Amino acid sequence: MYAAIDDPYCYPGTTVLINKLGLQSQHELDAFESEISLQRSTESLPPGRLSYTHYRAIHRHLFQDVYNWAGKVRTVRISKGERTFCYPEHINQEMAKLFKALGRARHLRGTSPQAFAKQAAHFLAELNAIHPFREGNGRTQLTFLTLLAEKAGHPLALKKMHPERIMQAVIASFGGQEAPLARMILDLVGSGR
Repeated sequence: MYAAIDDPYCYPGTTVLINKLGLQSQHELDAFESEISLQRSTESLPPGRLSYTHYRAIHRHLFQDVYNWAGKVRTVRISKGERTFCYPEHINQEMAKLFKALGRARHLRGTSPQAFAKQAAHFLAELNAIHPFREGNGRTQLTFLTLLAEKAGHPLALKKMHPERIMQAVIASFGGQEAPLARMILDLVGSGR
């Protein structure tokens, strides 16, 4: 659960995010959000050039049925545990810088599997630290990683992907430990061939 002060995204007096169905039970919202974002992930994703704009379009696609703000950058400061994510007033600048670097790196095309895994892990670590959306960051990150890997010529073995394990590695990378995430990505790339 994210912590946010005076959170306009939530129903008054709760930590439940305001949603299109009006669900005010966290359990019901979690179940609906999980089901619908999974369904949306099986559909064709929005076309794009692996840019910041494309990334926001992917979030919008995955969560359009749940939140009015799907695809829009959050406007509140959030944290999880003792970790505080990028302040909202810096998100656009940091995301532009991150995606510009990805573009300069040719979206990791032409890299060896090892180099791809290391660079993709660093990209995801930075992306997670920015955490541009109020909710749905992890699922958007994994969807984007899948597209990035495919376009770079290193398709992932999705059947071997364990989203929870990857998210734990992403969380560890927030503290500067990118090696476990790089190993996990390399395993998925190696299994995909």
